[in-house]
Amino acid sequence: MAENTEAPSPVNAPPAEPWTPKFSPWLVAVVVAMAAFMEVLDTSIANVALPHIAGNLGASNDQSTWVLTSYLVSNAIVLPISGWLAGVFGRKRFFLACIVLFTVSSLLCGAGPPWRR
Repeated sequence: MAENTEAPSPVNAPPAEPWTPKFSPWLVAVVVAMAAFMEVLDTSIANVALPHIAGNLGASNDQSTWVLTSYLVSNAIVLPISGWLAGVFGRKRFFLACIVLFTVSSLLCGAGPPWRR
């Protein structure tokens, strides 16, 4: 009698184990939501700071809106580049690097000397 050397068919295959994520999907959702909140908060801070920026630099309100315009344009430029960088370095590694860079930059801004006239 000849032995059957064919690979097992999907019909006769043993049942597969159900896939379970490494981390809780809720934890991932909360972390991503916090990052999105930080982005919206950053834009709101720039909006609220416009009168103070204009006053400290001796610029009009129309001139100070260029701060917000340049922030939004740079954000629009960075978004496609960040998609490419996430593909190169990996989403998780890139996301963590961005959070660390944002946190360090914020700490350095907060630790800077106050501007006084």
